[in-house]
Amino acid sequence: MRKLLVAGAFGALVLGGCVSTPDMSGSMGAPSLSALQSMCGSTAVDYGADAQSVYSALFDAYVAQKRGKLSKDQFCAFQAGIADQHSAFAASRTTEAQSAWATFFANQRAQALSWRAAVDPTLRAG
Repeated sequence: MRKLLVAGAFGALVLGGCVSTPDMSGSMGAPSLSALQSMCGSTAVDYGADAQSVYSALFDAYVAQKRGKLSKDQFCAFQAGIADQHSAFAASRTTEAQSAWATFFANQRAQALSWRAAVDPTLRAG
């Protein structure tokens, strides 16, 4: 079961590389990372090397939210969960914390892709 879960998360991450996501500055008319963070009234988080990956997950959740799959409260809770977990990782920086962050984030990325796929027909084309 664990191998299947890891394989599923990895597949979602690979798929994530194929999904059209603007860069963090908000190219193509999309909101920037800081704009997505400010939607929920939270303080901007510095994700460091993980910033583009986090932006991709937040952007996918944002697309789902804009198209009615998620409420704004759900989007903000998703965003806050990622920020909290990244903060815990950044405070420790141990191998265990890094592993926990990677596992958590892979699951969150897969969830965001799932939400976006439910509302974005370009992700369902076969």
